[in-house]
Amino acid sequence: MNRCLIVLLILSAFLAYNTQAQPKANVLTEAPPAAGGFSATRLARLDSGMNDWVNQKWVNGSVVLIARHGKIVFYKAHGYNDPTKKVPLDKTGIFRIASQTKALTSVAVMMLWEEGKFSLDDPVSRFIPSFANEKVLASFNPKDTTYTTVPAKRPVTIRDLLTHTSGLGYPAIGTPAENAIYAKSYITGGVGTKGQTLSDAMTRLGSLPLFFQPGEQWKYGLNMDVLGYLIEQWSGMTLEDFFRKRICQPLGMHDTYFNVPPEKGARLVNFFLGDSTGTIQQQASVFGGALDMNYPLQKTSYFSGGGGMSSTIYDYAIFLQMLLNGGTYNGVRLLARNTVRLMTMNQIGDLSPNIGDHARDNTFGFGFLVISENGSRFTPSQVGTYSWGGVFSTSYWVDPKEDMLVLIYRQMWGPYVSNTDKAFKALVYQAIND
Repeated sequence: MNRCLIVLLILSAFLAYNTQAQPKANVLTEAPPAAGGFSATRLARLDSGMNDWVNQKWVNGSVVLIARHGKIVFYKAHGYNDPTKKVPLDKTGIFRIASQTKALTSVAVMMLWEEGKFSLDDPVSRFIPSFANEKVLASFNPKDTTYTTVPAKRPVTIRDLLTHTSGLGYPAIGTPAENAIYAKSYITGGVGTKGQTLSDAMTRLGSLPLFFQPGEQWKYGLNMDVLGYLIEQWSGMTLEDFFRKRICQPLGMHDTYFNVPPEKGARLVNFFLGDSTGTIQQQASVFGGALDMNYPLQKTSYFSGGGGMSSTIYDYAIFLQMLLNGGTYNGVRLLARNTVRLMTMNQIGDLSPNIGDHARDNTFGFGFLVISENGSRFTPSQVGTYSWGGVFSTSYWVDPKEDMLVLIYRQMWGPYVSNTDKAFKALVYQAIND
């Protein structure tokens, strides 16, 4: 009897250890706040806050999703998709997620890296010949847009693209030199681009100067658009097909697209512009009319890995839960857990990201801003939290130590939108109750 008891105890201990050792395989399910370690009373403060943001005319509306331990404890919309007619904002609406596309591109790149398609330290010129013998901008004359260059000290690598340390700039939102040089060669930010092919654009980009020596600075640039083109080369698919067949369909992301289908067009959320008086008006276009905000419904074949997609907050939560689970979701593994570890750790050494509040105090992985020990003093998010967002006011973060993902989606620009961000993070973390 004693021998049997000992065997049972050993077996129980082994099973308990083995269960703990396995990677998390949480599948998102809606549950009461307590199931995710949240206080319902404290979480109600977020409800009030979101309603106040609308009443104060900071935003027309917002959608928030919070999941912890795989339990969706908050998934709500407040405000209006048409304030003049009091049409409510639908939490299942399709949002332009812009630069949140970059995380899908990073995942796609690392999936192909796992398949041996390339090495992280391969030069980009191995795959795009125009990137050979790169030059770096030395001087720029704004009067006639002429410039001088010096040779690059080393080639741009795939790792440089993933970490925004390549020397590439960003059209329209960069320095005057970047904007002028890129405009002269018809290099765009990728969203709403017409009359061009991705291959031609990225080939032209390779012939243009870098804006610093590769690996010596961090600068937000067109890196993910280049990677999107490389994904097409490595996989033999368009970026649209790769995302759909290799990421979205396997994970069950049924509302994530470059080209939103016509039958789902009514779900595309309206875009708004607010001013200092509290006036909020719907916008048909932005950037002085250069970008039609119906672009997700206008068929495109130019797939920008840096900003072309639209999605729902729920779809993107599935994607983030896959990363939080260590690369797997609902029985589907996209990445090995150590690949996710590489993507979400410091990959830039002592360099500092120069974008966003306190970003210089944090670091950067493969496609994500990552909170460092130094940067954590500014936020309730724990060290190792990774995040990004989109220019049309969508954003997310994943806090692995809290086993939590958080998203807030809006479709608006205005002087008070940032007020909601400042209030939001505190309202999330104060509600954790375990």
